[in-house]
Amino acid sequence: MIAPAKINLALVVGPTRPDGKHELTTVYQALELGDEIDVEPARETHVEGFEDTIVRSALALLGGEWRVRIEKRIPVAAGLGGGSSDAATALRLANDQLAAPLPAEALHALAARVGADVPFFLRSGPQLGTGDGSELERVELPQDYTVLLLLPTGVTKSSTADVYAAFDVRDGSAGYAGRAAALRAALASGDLAALPPNDLATSPLADRLRAAGAFRADVSGAGPIVYGLFETTDDAARARTALDDLGETWITKPAWYR
Repeated sequence: MIAPAKINLALVVGPTRPDGKHELTTVYQALELGDEIDVEPARETHVEGFEDTIVRSALALLGGEWRVRIEKRIPVAAGLGGGSSDAATALRLANDQLAAPLPAEALHALAARVGADVPFFLRSGPQLGTGDGSELERVELPQDYTVLLLLPTGVTKSSTADVYAAFDVRDGSAGYAGRAAALRAALASGDLAALPPNDLATSPLADRLRAAGAFRADVSGAGPIVYGLFETTDDAARARTALDDLGETWITKPAWYR
């Protein structure tokens, strides 16, 4: 089964919650770019192809012993949710093989214990994430664009904890309600270009993507990957040619895997 990558089409971050996490309003979009995951019962759990501790953690919560094979295609630690997607897909596949599979709500709750964005990968279509990001609501958005992903050369991912700490130091949550309202207004209009920019991370390469023809460009999640949305695949290909000296690139599209 394909475990799709995701981008955050918008990420608005609020104050710290009582549980220590931050309040979020975000828009998740799955992509055709994805890892390949196979899961089958085994005498003991082991992971082949790519060792991913979040997959082990997820399956330990579900119970049972499993053999997992991962063919990795999503860049690691890039802001595309590859580990969370692998965990969710492994959960789905293993759960389907249980004598008494968990119902959807229980599987969602288990996935949320693994990570705030893991439940998204159990859903179909773009989702509005609120709370800590795990409270999901299906949204209707255009899906007829092409995505160019750019992973800058020489840029490494900062830890998520460090990114949030820097956000708190600069009092990034100020004005959260207004930005969240702007996000919802853009969703209501279906205008992806009107979505507010990522609160956690920025990149000058977003400007380069817009100059190359993207109607929206931003950092996904905590970065460092930057995406551009283009009207056509040809437009994205031309931008890729113009920018391929800046880092590794992928061209992909929105996906409906579930």
